[in-house]
Amino acid sequence: MDIKETIADMKGIPTQDVLIKTLQEKTAIVTFLKLDGDERIMTCTKSLNIIPKENHPKTDKKIKEGNVNVWDLNAKGWRSFKYDRVKKVTINEA
Repeated sequence: MDIKETIADMKGIPTQDVLIKTLQEKTAIVTFLKLDGDERIMTCTKSLNIIPKENHPKTDKKIKEGNVNVWDLNAKGWRSFKYDRVKKVTINEA
């Protein structure tokens, strides 16, 4: 087990790669700390089957290391969070 897997395991969350792959097919409720220290709970996805067509990404822009870009289902907009600030992940199996 590498250090990233160990930390994810200790926090009880998927690794960043697994989280991104999962979000490409499903939705999840992600709890994380914002940069100002506030806790945020967001229902999000990366699935193009769920994101409205007019909001699909226009480019395959590389995002900053450690950031996860997602579609916020409640705010109906793109948001991002820092993976290392994630506290909890609940995958919606529906």
